[in-house]
Amino acid sequence: MKIITKSKNIVLNVLIVGISTIFFTPGLVIFINSLKTKQEARILNLSLPEAIKVINYQEVIERGKLISSFLNSALYSIGGVILILCITTAGAYVLSRNKTKLNQFIYFFIVLGIAMPINYIALMKVMQFTNLINTRIGMIILYTGLNIPISLFIAYGFIGNIPRELDEAAILDGCSSIELFYKIIFPLLKPVIATLAVLNFMGIWNDFIMPLYYLNASSKWPMTLAVYNFFGMFQHEWNLVCADIVLTSIPVLIVYLLGQKYIVDGMVSGSVKG
Repeated sequence: MKIITKSKNIVLNVLIVGISTIFFTPGLVIFINSLKTKQEARILNLSLPEAIKVINYQEVIERGKLISSFLNSALYSIGGVILILCITTAGAYVLSRNKTKLNQFIYFFIVLGIAMPINYIALMKVMQFTNLINTRIGMIILYTGLNIPISLFIAYGFIGNIPRELDEAAILDGCSSIELFYKIIFPLLKPVIATLAVLNFMGIWNDFIMPLYYLNASSKWPMTLAVYNFFGMFQHEWNLVCADIVLTSIPVLIVYLLGQKYIVDGMVSGSVKG
């Protein structure tokens, strides 16, 4: 039995390493080719460069105008995440603690947005009517609205697992409703807050469709559109294109690595009660 168990473990480990290698290879190819010359990068492969060209990254930043695009992406992502966290945590607490028929209807109505498709034409009309199209604040509000349903669903399930006795004890101690939420409940939401922050940051940072439809000015483009535009201008210089992709991916990787330990706990807790 021990031999069979060890054999299974070995096979599973080999399988996991093999699958991980398959998923990791494209990223490695992009990183290696970002350090090559234009001629070496014409054939995208895993061969090491003859000389490391770190200057590719400097050239990309200067010619691709990535600094302004980076600031735009940071503004959309951070602004959207802050609004999403403030709205969904407070909203989930109210809806979870006061389960009236009206609150139940509001919760299911909002969560229904997870399955509803996006009507880009109607959304375009709404953005135009509210004068939010082609504006930075409009993009932040748009991302907030699109990500509230799934974020509320996760936060609602997590808060549902927090004992009501904490609320009663805080009220007996003289806490107001606002103090109860921010002093007692909110500190307990760190796992789900980290989960929502990471997932929403990654989703907003990597989004390509919304800026393409609702931003006309290149000065307001995020990094995803900057990469797309850069590829159009330098499609024959794969070393620069790869360097551009690497620079765009770095912030997402950093945020994910910093918050990954909270993601599983937050997702599992949020899926217990829906």
